[in-house]
Amino acid sequence: MRAWRRRAVILVLAGVVAGTAGLASPGAATAAVVPPPAPGRVVSANPDDRTPHARNGEVRAFAQIGDAVYVGGTFTQLRTAANATWISRSYLFAYDRTTGALHTTFLPVLDGAVNSLAVNPEGDLVVGGAFRNVNGVERRNLVAVDPQTGATVGDWVGRSDGGVVRTMKLLGDDLYVGGAFNWLNGVERHGLARIDASSGAIDTGFVVHATGGRNNAAPYVWTVDVTPNGATLIMGGNFTLVNGLSRNQIALIEMDAAGTPTVANWSTTRYVPPCAAPNTFIHYVQDVDFSDDGSYFIVGSNGGGGWPAAYCDALVRFETSIRGTGLEATWIDWTGNDTITSVEATDEVVYLGGHFRWLNNPNASDQAGPGAIDRLGVAAADPNNGMPINWNPRRSGAPSGTTAWGSTVPVIWRGDDGIYIGQNSDGLGNEYHGRFAMFPIASGRDIPVVEAPAGTTGFLYSGDTDGQLTRTPYAAGGLGTATVVSQPNLVGAGAAMRAGDKLYWDVGGAFGISQVSNTGVVGVPWHIGFNDWFDSSVMTGAFFLSGRMYYTRSTGNGLYYRYLEPDGHYVGATEFTAPTTGVTWSATRGLAYAGGTVVFGSTDGKLRSVPFDPTAAPSLVVDGAAVTVIDPGTTWTSPTLFFAAS
Repeated sequence: MRAWRRRAVILVLAGVVAGTAGLASPGAATAAVVPPPAPGRVVSANPDDRTPHARNGEVRAFAQIGDAVYVGGTFTQLRTAANATWISRSYLFAYDRTTGALHTTFLPVLDGAVNSLAVNPEGDLVVGGAFRNVNGVERRNLVAVDPQTGATVGDWVGRSDGGVVRTMKLLGDDLYVGGAFNWLNGVERHGLARIDASSGAIDTGFVVHATGGRNNAAPYVWTVDVTPNGATLIMGGNFTLVNGLSRNQIALIEMDAAGTPTVANWSTTRYVPPCAAPNTFIHYVQDVDFSDDGSYFIVGSNGGGGWPAAYCDALVRFETSIRGTGLEATWIDWTGNDTITSVEATDEVVYLGGHFRWLNNPNASDQAGPGAIDRLGVAAADPNNGMPINWNPRRSGAPSGTTAWGSTVPVIWRGDDGIYIGQNSDGLGNEYHGRFAMFPIASGRDIPVVEAPAGTTGFLYSGDTDGQLTRTPYAAGGLGTATVVSQPNLVGAGAAMRAGDKLYWDVGGAFGISQVSNTGVVGVPWHIGFNDWFDSSVMTGAFFLSGRMYYTRSTGNGLYYRYLEPDGHYVGATEFTAPTTGVTWSATRGLAYAGGTVVFGSTDGKLRSVPFDPTAAPSLVVDGAAVTVIDPGTTWTSPTLFFAAS
């Protein structure tokens, strides 16, 4: 969702069970939540050419009023084009997003970093950071300025004399302020406060203290976000206590209709253990962000080694409504020990930035392991499963004499026209963009929902012979008269499954992809190089459902699954085992999903079905006592089996 604040790292991740043989895959309990896929829209990978360039330091914050874009950070110089003359302008400036021209009348003078920006209901620009003076007058760390001139708004009373402001989140007239302070407006507040955005006055009814800093360091709040309905706040940073309750680095705050806060019955142990050397990373929750509807939140982290016991260098998702202790993430995407410093969940896409080089990389440290997807410093992920989608602009393109690769992406922010990314280097989208860039949403693309065929009535397609498919009517567990159709592209086929208009199938040990029509016409297969590590020849059956590829294999007796991302066709690097009982999966030959049931052949030639509910995990998703024999014959022995509605 949109947030007028500095973004740090995000996302909370969920469950894994078993790794591929020979690979030490991170593990955790299987998650019961199976997020339903939803249509999204991803921004263009080609950044807007009209943004100006900043130099030195980094860009940490954005805000927008009409066509004016406000940019804050630690930079010291600006120019409007690659060949233009640098001008001195530190910490905060504005430009016209339609032309790229700098606003020459907006000239605030600050003597320190700008970490966060917000626009209050009065139309003033609220600035939070690490400064002592604004426009020649002492205004420590928090101030409101006129958006036309940069002059200090004299009657705005907010101040943080007690320490740095790191993050702000605006919701209506409430401004949540987080940082490394113990006093705000002269009132004792440890790390977090709520103020009236229009006046700057502190809300005395909101008392949430973050204390007990990790590793003997001072406590602080690094990142905050609030659901659109104002009912839930998430906070992350260096603390171990929130209002005296044990909460390590991350906590949820519930608010009633009057806005009175209560520490929620929500906690996880995944941010308790240290990452890397204990004193290298004081805290490793870097950014948090709620989805546009507030139903889930994403957490991004740094930290180096320490996983899988801790969510170090990981992108994760948690469901907002779930309560309890020792909670696990809905999904986890590991970078392979590379830093994530910012996240933004919007338009059914999760954007992330940092110093990472890969996603889907749980099986290696500081190098690309099996399944790793190349993503240099910026990426977009599917909120359904955490897998990277096909969007890869990269932090590249910095010309000679500029900074090619910096350590952080402090902010990713959804503006009216697209995604703004601030960093401490000078290349994005393989172009020169000094310290920041904007990726337009208008020239982006829609991401449709890709799902298993709906309904319980249709056809089973089985491939018993090279170059042909047997098409059998299927309805309510009964079969009609089969016909054989020529399919010249279906040669050397193993396990097969349908997802939308694609057929994923084993082609001589390689994981192939073909177009497939509603009537089962299979196109010429192709391969994705990122999937070459995956040995599909061991699969004896497969089906797709809600971002997951469920399968059986000749080398085990389980119903396994991996995430599968249709937008890019990437196979998840972690193998999970679905909880089942009473089915000899090693004897399975062919799997298909049809309206809440799994239909499967077997080495004995019979066709069977069994109810399937993936949301029942960690309880049984399949109970073998409910298996029904559909066809007692002897012909259902091919791993090539899929269902279609026509």
